[in-house]
Amino acid sequence: MDEFDQFAAPGYPVFLGSEFKQPSEEDALFHIVSIPYEASVSYGGGTAKGPRTILEASWQLEQWDGKSVPGREGIFTHPPIDCDADAAEVISRTAALTRRIIERRQIPVGIGGEHTVTYGLIRGLLDAGIEDFGVVQIDAHADLRDCYEGNRYSHASVMKRVVDEGIPLLQLGIRAMCEEEQQVREIKGVYFHDAEELVPTNVSTLKLPADFPKKVFFTVDVDGLDPSVFPSTGTPVPGGLSWYQTLSLIESVANQAEIIGFDVTEFAPIEGFHAYEFSAASLLYKMMGIVQRRRAAVSA
Repeated sequence: MDEFDQFAAPGYPVFLGSEFKQPSEEDALFHIVSIPYEASVSYGGGTAKGPRTILEASWQLEQWDGKSVPGREGIFTHPPIDCDADAAEVISRTAALTRRIIERRQIPVGIGGEHTVTYGLIRGLLDAGIEDFGVVQIDAHADLRDCYEGNRYSHASVMKRVVDEGIPLLQLGIRAMCEEEQQVREIKGVYFHDAEELVPTNVSTLKLPADFPKKVFFTVDVDGLDPSVFPSTGTPVPGGLSWYQTLSLIESVANQAEIIGFDVTEFAPIEGFHAYEFSAASLLYKMMGIVQRRRAAVSA
């Protein structure tokens, strides 16, 4: 495997490059969009290092995810988005690449960076003309503040930007939220199954609301999972989802709606604890597998 096949950019390995040759852009179903943006984190830092460490850890994955080999569908890793700019410009750059991916009927797979980056992926879907879709969010926080610390593009405001676009939103695992966000939920008609409902009895399947769109962008903030699974995040909150519960909930959604893109955000690597980097890479690959198997079932 030559150097071009191994690296999307200097220091950025391609996803699972140890097992799969980097395909052409046209031949890949899954497109890795790395967005190492970090500007508004409000507690611990380090999310800018998340994309590269996840890509590095992905080289330790098996091709077989336990149920299928999603890598056979083609995984193309793009050079990371240039994040040496303000939030609006980073969002614009992310949207432009996402639009290109969507217009080829491929699936963007975002790796953050702070949760703000999700809005760039969402903007790309809208710019590509995808209108009737919803967002499903796994998170510890609602992220529905209109503005946080003077910043409308804060990671604490990303879902407010989404619902302001008129996009239906379903939140899973929330357990930290302010009064303003509760009011936004009511005003915007946000659907939710909070951690207090899901975790104590290990709810692992759910039924989407009858009027929820049949196309979905799925966003996972790793702090939505319990800190026992992902302490490697800036704002951990106890009482989160477990590993298998998370995968089951994602699969439950995939069985009811087409996942047209997804991301994993807010991963902040802890030096010397590579287990969490591997877990983040594994989560992404298992989400690819869920999407791959559902597409195969639908087309069969």
